[in-house]
Amino acid sequence: MDLHSLPFTIADLRRLYLDNAVSVEEVMEEALRRAARSVAHPHVWIRLLTSGEVARYVAALDPARKGELPLYGIPFAIKDNIDLAHIPTTCACPAFAYTPEKSATVVELLIAAGAIPIGKTNLDQFATGLVGVRTPYGACQSVFDARYVSGGSSSGSGVAVAAGMVAFALGTDTAGSGRVPAAFNNIVGLKPSKGIFSTTGLYPACRALDCISVFSATCADAETVMRVAARFDETDAYSRELTDLKLPEKCRVGIPCPEHLHFFGDEQAAELYAQAVARIEELGCQRVDINFEPFAKAAALLYAGPWVAERRAALGDFMTKSAAEMDPTVRGIVEKADGMTAVQAFEGAYALQALAAAAAREWKKMDVMLLPTTGTTYTIEQLRAEPVKYNTNLGYYTNFVNLLDLSAVAVPAGFRSTNGLPFGVTLMAPAFGDASLLALGDRLHRALAPKVGSPSVGIDLAKQPSPVGPIAESSASAAAGSGTISVAVVGAHLEGQPLNHQLTSKGGKLLGLTRTSPRYRLYALANTRPAKPGLRRMDDPVEPAAPGAEPGIEVEVWTLPLAAFGAFMLEVGPPLGIGSLELADGTWVKGFICEPAALDGAEDITEFGGWRNFLRAAAEAKG
Repeated sequence: MDLHSLPFTIADLRRLYLDNAVSVEEVMEEALRRAARSVAHPHVWIRLLTSGEVARYVAALDPARKGELPLYGIPFAIKDNIDLAHIPTTCACPAFAYTPEKSATVVELLIAAGAIPIGKTNLDQFATGLVGVRTPYGACQSVFDARYVSGGSSSGSGVAVAAGMVAFALGTDTAGSGRVPAAFNNIVGLKPSKGIFSTTGLYPACRALDCISVFSATCADAETVMRVAARFDETDAYSRELTDLKLPEKCRVGIPCPEHLHFFGDEQAAELYAQAVARIEELGCQRVDINFEPFAKAAALLYAGPWVAERRAALGDFMTKSAAEMDPTVRGIVEKADGMTAVQAFEGAYALQALAAAAAREWKKMDVMLLPTTGTTYTIEQLRAEPVKYNTNLGYYTNFVNLLDLSAVAVPAGFRSTNGLPFGVTLMAPAFGDASLLALGDRLHRALAPKVGSPSVGIDLAKQPSPVGPIAESSASAAAGSGTISVAVVGAHLEGQPLNHQLTSKGGKLLGLTRTSPRYRLYALANTRPAKPGLRRMDDPVEPAAPGAEPGIEVEVWTLPLAAFGAFMLEVGPPLGIGSLELADGTWVKGFICEPAALDGAEDITEFGGWRNFLRAAAEAKG
């Protein structure tokens, strides 16, 4: 295999590992090669790990668990305000650096799930900015045009994913730092609900608002990381349990009235946003016009209000003693807090509460909100000339999200024809809408921008899996017991069949044998190894081939721990997928579905009533 052209996505690497097509050592060597030799992007890394340091993580992996660990052998990057044990955390300020003995909680969870850190990435100093130029380590650049900003503050993390150096990266998002780099580099950015990722081991910007975020090529990859990293942490006073808020299948999508939409002279961005709105309506969602004013006013509070004092509180004595060591723009922003009073803090809290109440009235009209991630983009030269003004423009659609306790997913949404730069949109929902947003965001991403990352990376979204979505939607999960999900299998995953180990190795337990509803036909697929069947749901019930035969197709129902379900999903390759399957008793569970194109030329074996009966008959026919 040509490792130089190997796509770095979680799903692709998982399949290659399970097929024994590559080794972890080979993938890590390639990841370090890409990171170290990136002439086009020289400012991504503040501290790249050595091959020896990476080798220690590789040595700790148990190859016997590669089917069990959802992130086995997956290279990832860490923004340098998040701790990695024994590696300095600088927050892009060398005079501030410290070396932690322990990794951040989220980093520990990812490593325990098999992921391997490659290095610490560049950022706007102390995570203050949306641009990626406020750093002594050199400004990161858009992967599409070196003259333009990469977005920040998680600049290095966004570029590391977009340039194909790692499969995913951790950023942070207080004001939009997990979304703006995604938009400027044609990748996905998950800004999770506050508290579902522990912030223990994150050096804070605004502790009450901070979120650790995820950059990835696809929404499915982001979901895999989320299912690993979202754990309640008693050491974090702001930690919250992840729950799946299921949004309606046909969402009401809030769109700001025209007078509240600002693109700062970027007409092509306005056109691309209009196309995204039209496309989400084509996907079955209902557009509703909303009053965006309370959201915009809340956004203004983040830097114009007393929340800037949280940034000052985080820096404590360091700023008192070493302000001269700070980036001048960052210092100027944070210094404003020194003149603020407790009275102003309460006034700001009251103002935010009033705006939150006004925003809640708008949420009664909609299930999700679709916004431009940013209204425009800027060159590095422009940002250095007007660092505060243009940064403020970039935060118009992002700064309010954590103040109003929302979840958000940024996805690519096409390219400007004039300069080839990417444009992005963000889907937002109330807290805990993360999984639903990833599922909807994936559909919109595929419709708007099916190529991921920089032009040289070449990840085709059509060849990548989709997210599972809210796990709570399975009606059989409760019957199977707390913390599990039921999965119906019909072919090679049946007990005794060649892929059954993919269930048993992850703690899968057989609940029992049953049948689908009568609305399914079964096909033997061509050119699959091992041989596999495909199910097709019909509009009308299918009559059994023999009088008195049971209707429906025989299936086994298994339970899997929720924590293992994402890893199981990653092992399901095309043309099969996991969707919802109706059983004979009318309940719905997760189960195997098949791409319609794969049924062309496949043999209809419905008359056998199940895969085992077909295999038995085929063996008898051979004598």
